[in-house]
Amino acid sequence: MDYIKAFVVGGLICVIGQILIDKTKLTPARILVCYVVAGVFLQLLGLYEPLVKFAGAGASVPLTGFGYNLCKGVYRAVADNGLAGVLSGGFTASAMGIGAAVIFGLLSAIVFKPKSKS
Repeated sequence: MDYIKAFVVGGLICVIGQILIDKTKLTPARILVCYVVAGVFLQLLGLYEPLVKFAGAGASVPLTGFGYNLCKGVYRAVADNGLAGVLSGGFTASAMGIGAAVIFGLLSAIVFKPKSKS
């Protein structure tokens, strides 16, 4: 049942993104930024944590989950370190995910040799 919940919630997040791409003049990059900011604001309002508890990876893996993670990290760092946590919390909370993305990007660049389209 957990897989179904994750699939449905993650799929709905993707459907919203596809609708925004098809029906608006927003570029995909702007939509991605909007997703991160939406994750931050939904967490600030206390709405995203229940969604993550319900859907698991279906809510935490998409870009809205990245915004949620940043917000949660800043909140924890401010509680621990005061105002300095505003600058350090997001980095601390997202360091593992960003590090993994860099390492897997490097490994795929080493394994696969890109070729010119022409």
